[in-house]
Amino acid sequence: MTSKVTYNGDLRTTCEHIKSNNQFITDAPTDNNGKGEAFSPTDTVATGLASCMLTVMGIKARDLNIDLTGAVAEVTKTMAANPRRISKIEVNLDFPVSIDDKNRKILENTANTCPVHHSLHPDIEKVISFKWG
Repeated sequence: MTSKVTYNGDLRTTCEHIKSNNQFITDAPTDNNGKGEAFSPTDTVATGLASCMLTVMGIKARDLNIDLTGAVAEVTKTMAANPRRISKIEVNLDFPVSIDDKNRKILENTANTCPVHHSLHPDIEKVISFKWG
């Protein structure tokens, strides 16, 4: 088992990672009857894309002796209706280092082929930008 999700009532869940016992909560967003006091489930999906991109880039960067510490991804999720779903995820990645074109292309390709990117439905528009140095 990877995780356990418990419904707490009032449109809130507690999500627990089994191996580490780390937890976070989710709330329904304000535009869907919720309080919006925490990540919504769809927020976690969009944020998961950025987290995955940075993680696999970090793995590849380590192999290339490049330090990406301090990199930041800003995520914007857009919802659609009928059916209610994520229609677009924008990820703006900002890196504190300047690197040569070859390594930049390697790292950007790594990001764009991360497991979450491949797992998202193809109808979800993904707008990814990279800013170096």
